[in-house]
Amino acid sequence: MTTYIFRRLLTVIPTLLGVLLAVFLMVRLAPGDPAQLLAGEFATPEALAEIRKRFGLDQAWHVQLGLYLANVVQGDLGESVRTRKPVSYELATYFPNTLRLTLGAMLVALLVGIPAGIIAALRPGTIFDLLAMLGALIGVSMPVFWFGLMAILIFAVGLGWFPVAGTGSLWHLVLPAITLSTGTTAILARMTRSAMLEVLSQDYIRTARAKGLPGRVVVFKHALRNALIPVVTVAGLQFGTLLEGAVITETVFAWPGIGQLLVGSILARDYPVVQGAVLLIAVAFILINLVVDLLYGAIDPRIRYE
Repeated sequence: MTTYIFRRLLTVIPTLLGVLLAVFLMVRLAPGDPAQLLAGEFATPEALAEIRKRFGLDQAWHVQLGLYLANVVQGDLGESVRTRKPVSYELATYFPNTLRLTLGAMLVALLVGIPAGIIAALRPGTIFDLLAMLGALIGVSMPVFWFGLMAILIFAVGLGWFPVAGTGSLWHLVLPAITLSTGTTAILARMTRSAMLEVLSQDYIRTARAKGLPGRVVVFKHALRNALIPVVTVAGLQFGTLLEGAVITETVFAWPGIGQLLVGSILARDYPVVQGAVLLIAVAFILINLVVDLLYGAIDPRIRYE
């Protein structure tokens, strides 16, 4: 397993280089001059030149890229154009909130999606199955921003059960986490149902039932464990997707996370922060995929890492 992990970590290097190159080029192709935005509309040419020199914007793109990569290798992500603070400080300030929101959304998705999929698979064609799949269809189809606004209107403004926006307590997390989890919950429910139906039709399940094993033992010890491999795969990918997709939810609920930071940095053409935030999300996504691969061995002992 150690060799497998080492090989996987080696593949991270070219992946991150590709991410850095793509983001570096895209943010610079976007219209707008960060020096002009920072200095103001009536800034003198001398002031603009000074700002460009300070942040290295007066150099050729390939020179900027080389300097940036050299600094990243040393752990220096640069300095924010807007706040003049280190990018690492900005990320350390905002990323924990995004991680908390993502973990909350993932917890909701697992607690709702997997049981719904199991019930639907155990009673195919019944009202439970139809309701679960209808809910999954609605969850996949519903725009996140619309669901978030409706949740605020009904549960925060109308009923007053939860805060409207911001962070600070566990109650602030409830509506954003549920909103962010809708699509993932639906996907997990459908995947769990599909995997369980396939496993429940296998011969060893019929044999276990013929031997007189209790239904809960057949379902949870034999069927569910073997059905978890595709579910865990999708859950891992969805966790990474939630990290990336938190931008809309954070904007709707004024949640101070990486999404809010990215939106503000893109509008201000704050290149160092945009590059650092995307790099952090890419690293998190890669590590999550590695953890998911390692979980396969814990779920199914037949899997060996070479």
